[in-house]
Amino acid sequence: MDYVYGPGKNHLFVPGPVNIPEPVIRAMNRNNEDYRSPAVPAMTKTLLEDVKKIFKTTTGTPFMIPTTGTGAWESALTNTLSPGDRIVSFLIGQFSLLWIDQQQRLKFNVDVVESEWGQGAKLDILAEKLAADHAHTIKAICIVHNETATGVTNNLATVRKLLDQYRHPALFLVDGVSSICALDFRMDEWGVDVALTGSQKALSLPTGIGIVCASPKALEASKSAKSVRVFFDWNDYLKFYKLGTFWPYTPSIQLLYGLRTALDLIFEEGLDNVIARHSRLGTATRLAVEAWGLKNCTQKEEWYSDTVTAVLVPPHIDSSEIVKRAWKRYNLSLGLGLNKVAGKVFRIGHLGNVNDLQLLGCLAGVEMILKDVGYPVKLGSGVAAACAYLQNNIPMIPSRI
Repeated sequence: MDYVYGPGKNHLFVPGPVNIPEPVIRAMNRNNEDYRSPAVPAMTKTLLEDVKKIFKTTTGTPFMIPTTGTGAWESALTNTLSPGDRIVSFLIGQFSLLWIDQQQRLKFNVDVVESEWGQGAKLDILAEKLAADHAHTIKAICIVHNETATGVTNNLATVRKLLDQYRHPALFLVDGVSSICALDFRMDEWGVDVALTGSQKALSLPTGIGIVCASPKALEASKSAKSVRVFFDWNDYLKFYKLGTFWPYTPSIQLLYGLRTALDLIFEEGLDNVIARHSRLGTATRLAVEAWGLKNCTQKEEWYSDTVTAVLVPPHIDSSEIVKRAWKRYNLSLGLGLNKVAGKVFRIGHLGNVNDLQLLGCLAGVEMILKDVGYPVKLGSGVAAACAYLQNNIPMIPSRI
């Protein structure tokens, strides 16, 4: 029973947590069991091999930590760096801001490169800093791949190109919380040293597993990193990996079974097809926004996100009223504007286990809400624009051909 009941199904279109597929819910509907029995280590071994596939790595070492993305952030930082180390970190929205706050509280020397919210990371400034850093005082580059507060996706391949161009040894740390398993992500090809994601995003699970993947270079750095870590210490995991029992403390059994099923569903669809589906949903949403006569918070096409669209509203409309009306009247959950863009944008999440017709339902709801709050939208305009695109681009379902 919902805590606050509404008839039918809640239309969940925030950029995480996302819809959980029914097979995953069924897989998690099970009793506890002994994680030291042969069954759980055997399943964990297959999970560790399979999660490498969503990072597109063959050389990385994954850690499935019972935590959130915030914990995964801390794990990435404390295992590879020492207090006082210089980090270049990009501030482009609320979640990059929070990661920078964590970096500063962990006593790193954070060189913040700030962009206007709605713009991507200023990689030209990164180039200048790398070119000037002959002594290699920069120990890490930290970047959020997909900033969900503003709907901005950064170009990771360019970051790697710059590091190689200037022959700089800095570690490359990436927050892929709302990108991995939804957007194109290539850990090995782009030379990412630590990548991380959370179970409640594109994996379409409940919150509770922070998945961190470390390159051989990052593992080597962890041997000399002096940051204090206990719960997030990779060494504890590696000891149990060698023993074949895998867990230094109690995992969530139910989430592991859920992850097994979630990965199976992703691989059945095909990871490249999953990424293409997100691209299609992102394009359809942006076409709807354009048809409504509204603007995307993201200022350039090169930064458009295929997992979330932040929609700017006219100055006389408070975007939080759109979000409230969506939930109160239409049982539709949209994302609020956060911090600097609070009241200025609402966010449509198109992330995880969601299909084209579900998205059209969301867009129809948004149109009615815009009408409710006094915006002169033509009902059906955004839905028609999205339909016209989708009808020409939705592929046949492979398993049903």
